[in-house]
Amino acid sequence: MALRPPRDLRLETGASILDYELLGEKAATLGRMGEKAAKAMSALHRCSLADRDRPMRLAQAAEAVWCFFIQRELCGFRDHRVVISELNIPREVLVRLGAVRGC
Repeated sequence: MALRPPRDLRLETGASILDYELLGEKAATLGRMGEKAAKAMSALHRCSLADRDRPMRLAQAAEAVWCFFIQRELCGFRDHRVVISELNIPREVLVRLGAVRGC
């Protein structure tokens, strides 16, 4: 019969400490990106279709949502359907994800 030491008694290595710190940074960044996407979507939803600032708000929302989706994928969350529903992300934003304006 082999005995294994409890996980609590394992020595932490520099790599495991770094992994823990990286996970914390990923989670913090995910939270910030989520807040930014939510604010951008809120600003877009407050614009009317005739508002002259709408194209700018649309571009800002698409960039914020794209960054949020990338960070979610880095954290292992691949399905964005819940986020799309919760933030009420319209199709006009989704079709612009990843599009870069000309320099």
